[in-house]
Amino acid sequence: MNYSLFDDVSNMQPWVEPICDGALILRHFSVQHETEIMEGIQQVLNSHPFRQMRTPNGHRMSVAMTCCGDVGWVSDKDGYRYSPYNPENGTRWPDIPERLAALAMQAALEAGYPGFQPDSCLINQYQTGSRLSLHQDKDEKNFAAPIVSFSLGISATFLFGGMQRSDSVQRYHLAHGDVAVWGGPARLRYHGVAPIKDAAHPLLGTQRINLTFRQAM
Repeated sequence: MNYSLFDDVSNMQPWVEPICDGALILRHFSVQHETEIMEGIQQVLNSHPFRQMRTPNGHRMSVAMTCCGDVGWVSDKDGYRYSPYNPENGTRWPDIPERLAALAMQAALEAGYPGFQPDSCLINQYQTGSRLSLHQDKDEKNFAAPIVSFSLGISATFLFGGMQRSDSVQRYHLAHGDVAVWGGPARLRYHGVAPIKDAAHPLLGTQRINLTFRQAM
């Protein structure tokens, strides 16, 4: 596949949008790196393609997923957890491509989190109507490290709430190339993604790809 950069990125200069103490969005952070990001994603997909997992109560998730790193996130009748093995084929997850890990560490540093060392990357594929319910990222053993989340393809509405599910929710537009980072006092805030609207993007067509880097272990 031929992934080319936008011809004109002069109106896409990176800038920072604060969300709250500990959380922000690096606008257009990864636009200049989209080709190498897509090559890294394809490297993972070659051996570990997207699949739709089931929740512990048997419902099929609307978001398809694959993983890379020392461990990947899995869901089945036994619950939510990190595992070094892909349950689809019993093999270990591939390493995080070096360039993807480097970009995640750079984004964390620019967001005020030096020393970030991701050991897991969840790669999510959203199609029209896909959504992610409000949840906390709390299966990780290291809450001192932030979550670093890259957005590619069609836009999404990022829902960012408080420490309780019932807290009010802020809504943020995430476009291709944006990176959301949250940690510190915001690390366990509830968050999610509103249903994806029908749209198309020059690079990824009618899908959104989201990479979330974590220190899980």
